[in-house]
Amino acid sequence: MDLKQVFIRNLRKFRNNRGFSQMKLAELCDTEQNYIAEIEIGRRFPSLKLIEKIGKALNIEPYLFFIDETQEYKTELDEMVNLISKLPDQQRLSIINTISSS
Repeated sequence: MDLKQVFIRNLRKFRNNRGFSQMKLAELCDTEQNYIAEIEIGRRFPSLKLIEKIGKALNIEPYLFFIDETQEYKTELDEMVNLISKLPDQQRLSIINTISSS
């Protein structure tokens, strides 16, 4: 699957998991609902700045949009992401920084 499709699938999944409509996500990201809809159907692709805003609105790290869960490590990754997401912000950022610098 190409990276754009991975992003789209994950965006929908994370948005739905949070119970957000496209309108609610658009409001939180200071953009139009139409733009979110066009992203989710693959007509447009967001800037890095908007990807960061979307991640913040959904309370996830932006890199998670690009992880293809269809790969073999899906279960282990899901467990790890779930555990990390439950940590306080400072601990979560410390873990992410440690992983990034490895």
